[in-house]
Amino acid sequence: MTQIVLNIEDDKLKTFIDFIKTLDYVSLDSIIPQNQIDEVNFRMQMVNDGEMSIRPWDEAKVDVFKK
Repeated sequence: MTQIVLNIEDDKLKTFIDFIKTLDYVSLDSIIPQNQIDEVNFRMQMVNDGEMSIRPWDEAKVDVFKK
């Protein structure tokens, strides 16, 4: 299976998705909202600019899954 990323104009998105759903050989897994994409890009830029630090997942998951 091949996956692709498409950029669709906001006002055409619903029409495009409705069309894709009619194709029996295509599956639509999820749509990432633009605000989430923007937030990730913003945070990546902050990391690149040295304004935000990152840490390995092995360390972060300890805090995330604390009970």
